Amino acid sequence: MKTKIVIYQEDDGVVPLLHWFEHIPSRAVAKCMVRIERLQELGYELHRPEADYLRDGIYELRIAMQGINYRILYFFRRNSFIVLSHGLTKIQKVSSKEIDKAIERKIKFETNPSLHTYKES
Repeated sequence: MKTKIVIYQEDDGVVPLLHWFEHIPSRAVAKCMVRIERLQELGYELHRPEADYLRDGIYELRIAMQGINYRILYFFRRNSFIVLSHGLTKIQKVSSKEIDKAIERKIKFETNPSLHTYKES
């Protein structure tokens, strides 16, 4: 059974993941989309090398392409769906700052899911 995927949206309507997609190569975006589909199919069962647990309920989708490490941070909402927080290009390891950003978004999302759910227009 596929797990529902939701994309996080800020209070002002900005969608961090989609904004990031605009700034990385289209081939990288395509590879990210394939990984998101795998996450949707496998949910909690998706592990290294494709996904990994970071801390405090935050996970990373791991995408490598031409020596560049792309990451999409996400979290689970109960057992009902997955929320994609944002993407980043990783140098060494995912910074605490980026994980903290995802944690803040998780808290905001849990407080008001409908406000923080991106809906395609």
